[in-house]
Amino acid sequence: MGSRKREMANRLKEIKKQTAIAKLNDVPTSPRKMRLVADIIRGVEVNRALDILKYSKKEASVRLEKLLRSAIANWEAKNEADRKELENGNVYVQTIMVGQGRTLKRIRTAPQGRAARIRKRSNHVTIVVGTKQKPEVKEEA
Repeated sequence: MGSRKREMANRLKEIKKQTAIAKLNDVPTSPRKMRLVADIIRGVEVNRALDILKYSKKEASVRLEKLLRSAIANWEAKNEADRKELENGNVYVQTIMVGQGRTLKRIRTAPQGRAARIRKRSNHVTIVVGTKQKPEVKEEA
């Protein structure tokens, strides 16, 4: 039973080695605007994703491009031997999550002596970059 757990742990270690994570917290953009850009690059190969972000008009794409470059650098640091995978196009954006951050509440004057609330939203972005898994062929013995 112990060898089975060890084998499973080693398999999980290999999977974690092939992925890299980058996070960006408290981005002063609303989560909805960031998700519009994030949905475009989800599941796309990283070099193509960088091109998409570079030529996008959205302001959020500038921050996402910088974050994606960080995730790629993290992946390269983990997988120094597999740098050709990046050039071959086997590295892609596995997951990209945009969560709501803190909201700054401000007050603006409104007509007839009233006050109106302004909500300045922020978000947290997490990118996971990894290689495409090659289908494993089980050898029959």
